Amino acid sequence: MKKILVANRGEIALRVMKSAREMGIATVAVFSEADRNAPFVKYADEAVCIGPPPSNQSYLKGELIIEIATKLGVDGIHPGYGFLSENAKFSRLVSEAGLTFIGPSPKSIETMGNKLAAKHAARKYNIPMVPGTEDAIADPEEAKKTALEVGLPVIIKASAGGGGKGMRIVEKLEELESQMKRAISEAESSFGDGSVFIERYVNSPRHIEIQILADAHGNVVHLFERECSIQRRHQKVVEEAPSSVLTKEIRAAMGKSACDVARSCDYLGAGTVEFLLDENKNYFFLEMNTRLQVEHPVTEMITGVDLVKEQIRIARGEKLSFTQEDLAINGHALEVRVYAEDPLNGFLPDIGKLNTYRRPTGPGVRVDDGFEEGMSIPIYYDPMISKLIVHAANRQEAIAKMVRAIDDYQISGVQTTLPFCSWAIQHDAFKSGNFDTHFVQKYFTPDVLKHENELNEKIAAIAAVYALSNSKSANTTTKSEQKSGEWKRKRTFL
Repeated sequence: MKKILVANRGEIALRVMKSAREMGIATVAVFSEADRNAPFVKYADEAVCIGPPPSNQSYLKGELIIEIATKLGVDGIHPGYGFLSENAKFSRLVSEAGLTFIGPSPKSIETMGNKLAAKHAARKYNIPMVPGTEDAIADPEEAKKTALEVGLPVIIKASAGGGGKGMRIVEKLEELESQMKRAISEAESSFGDGSVFIERYVNSPRHIEIQILADAHGNVVHLFERECSIQRRHQKVVEEAPSSVLTKEIRAAMGKSACDVARSCDYLGAGTVEFLLDENKNYFFLEMNTRLQVEHPVTEMITGVDLVKEQIRIARGEKLSFTQEDLAINGHALEVRVYAEDPLNGFLPDIGKLNTYRRPTGPGVRVDDGFEEGMSIPIYYDPMISKLIVHAANRQEAIAKMVRAIDDYQISGVQTTLPFCSWAIQHDAFKSGNFDTHFVQKYFTPDVLKHENELNEKIAAIAAVYALSNSKSANTTTKSEQKSGEWKRKRTFL
């Protein structure tokens, strides 16, 4: 594989290209008119504009992307995440064009892309499941019977898709029929598939996911877990590895289950198996994401494994160069997603220009981004600016390092989630490890950040007065006192 096309944009396109370059592989970028001056376009060896800004006129035009790849003599296509990454049809078309899709087979994508099909596959290996229906359900009376069997509250879920769409929590039996109709209608409009199923609702779950790698030679390994319970609108904002609550025994059991889920669909490449963990530390299979995850850097930080390079090696037909026994957890890693969103206004997108954009630096600090100072955040795509990742010897040090890195991250021109992330990781519930997916609903209100902003402004004002007072005092000191002060300052910094 001498040349790959990255069918994506922004930070993930740039991140894939960097690993490819280290492997001596040339890269091709495809970009929309909105991304013409983006860093990933400049970084690629070749770049081709594929259309106007809307993704359905550019990044989702799979056949055009394959046509460009063929013309430029590309060997493989890396889909990143989002867009076409979990599109079985695109994966199939890539293979039919004689190119290598750097990801799983169409069969694996189709199986794991449907929650019911995924559960059927996983049941072959006795993976723990949340009690509920095994098939799609449309009859309200049958649904009520199931709800009584598993116990209220229950959750109605769309079989296709995700992101909280087609999902309803039902606490009272008399509300079940109306909520089912709404869930089915939303699933049909969002995914073109109105199939829904019912599960017992896990009241205080933690969202734990396991990173796996599987090659074409029957080898499957897991690279431990990521804790992804800090979410807003069912979307992750803060992730860490490892989880603060898993015991060695639970970690091993979940890892084995994740590898078995991969085996159940003949998986190839990098994938993530997601689980719910209840308050008694019982875990249940949720779904499998058949692609690289946004939060993959925390796994790279604690294992030293470059997941993109492994994806490429596996796609080339190579065997995994390590076994499960070779892998170990080194330290602790945290990631915060830096979105152009206003936490004081319901996390609504705040599109604008990056008037100031200065990344934090230092040992164990990593920034995966796709922007530069002066660029505007396009309105057409996800408003994520970057991912800020830190690694330290332990969780406490990682939290302290992340707080410092957030303080050093200078962004002006748009509101971001940085203040929220700083508040979240310093909250007692987070620091103690005693939190779940309801963290934001339980603890966060805009007033929390407003109070912090007011407090910071007061501190800044006091500091300014203190500095001015010191400055006036310094002007009245004798020469000998000035020399003494110089020495003291120098001594302080030694």
